[in-house]
Amino acid sequence: MAALPKSTKPPETEAVIRVTGLSKTFKDFWGRPKARAVDNVDFEVRRGEVFGLLGPNGSGKSTTVKMLLGLLYPTKGHIEVFGKSPRDVATKSRIGYLPEESYLYRYLNPGETLDFFGNLFQLNSVERRQRTEQLIEMVGLNQARTRTVGEFSKGMQRRIGIAQALINDPDLVILDEPTAGLDPLGCREVKDLILALAARGKTVILSSHLLADVEDVCDRVVIYYGGRIQAMGSLSELLAEPDSVQITTPVLSRETTEKVLGILRAEAGDRVRLGSPTQNLESYFLGVVERARQKAGAGVGTSGATSGNQVADFIRAGASAIGDPGQSQRVLERLTRSTASSIEPTVVPTQNSAQAVDAAKLEALTKAEISPTTAEPSPPPTTSEAQAAELAKANDKLTGLLGKK
Repeated sequence: MAALPKSTKPPETEAVIRVTGLSKTFKDFWGRPKARAVDNVDFEVRRGEVFGLLGPNGSGKSTTVKMLLGLLYPTKGHIEVFGKSPRDVATKSRIGYLPEESYLYRYLNPGETLDFFGNLFQLNSVERRQRTEQLIEMVGLNQARTRTVGEFSKGMQRRIGIAQALINDPDLVILDEPTAGLDPLGCREVKDLILALAARGKTVILSSHLLADVEDVCDRVVIYYGGRIQAMGSLSELLAEPDSVQITTPVLSRETTEKVLGILRAEAGDRVRLGSPTQNLESYFLGVVERARQKAGAGVGTSGATSGNQVADFIRAGASAIGDPGQSQRVLERLTRSTASSIEPTVVPTQNSAQAVDAAKLEALTKAEISPTTAEPSPPPTTSEAQAAELAKANDKLTGLLGKK
């Protein structure tokens, strides 16, 4: 997968989500408090940020996510998503959600599944077809497009679940355990996809128990325990050890090494340790697989999921203009690790002249905003009073169905 371009644009400060004094208490049949899942939580999530929700099972992460989606009503506190209630119909159209367990129609194939979800967002047929093809290719299910979802393994179901969460090109993407069931190659591609979304200015909320994945992609995290936030901040702030310094050098002669150790131990005493740095297991695994793939050649096919796929064009569009220094540093570190483990970067095949596409038209199509309330990709017209009244009526009806008094 091609590396994301480095950007000089400063980090975005616009708050996409504001949570203040959020609490949720579940009650029994008689209305008596049974469990306080979330207790007086405050945090903000900014535009273009990858925000991690961490904590042990039952700590309140999933309850917080459901309240952000408007599926649960808070007992106390206030939530704003894009400056509005999370139950607002127009707000929901800007959110993509991958639940911990993918609930898909088992007798539909990948194309039919994505076409169904695209139709829910009222995308026109041309846009649905284009995005479906790009997403199926991106998640590596091109060789399994004729199989029904019910035949898929858990990892393949996660792949099509990720695709359905992105079919509407959402501004806020909420991913609950996105790498569960995926092989290491798929996990790496999901992390690259998350970085691509952030580079385009999308906001990503990631809930995962795989801390290595969170460390690779998240800008900031919150750690829940007992329904409360126990720690919050950037990874550099939370993980730094200010009382220690690590020095890495090439292999030195024995005499030089002993001389350096003598100087350091004279200053720091017995706290000085000598050892060889190691690469992480993910980098080593990817290197082994890449060398095996090159040795086997391109003739080896599969009827399951494939790897080494590009981020969909409509998701990747505009990524070069948006980003932040922290994200660029993470990409640089990832590329450095890949070089150290002799992983060859994926080469994007060049189109021949017969397949060349007008770049200006492609860029215009991928950057076009599709209104969830219209069937044509043209810019949405100014909302009239009748349309505003109809939208308010839909909001009231939805609120009534969800039980809000």
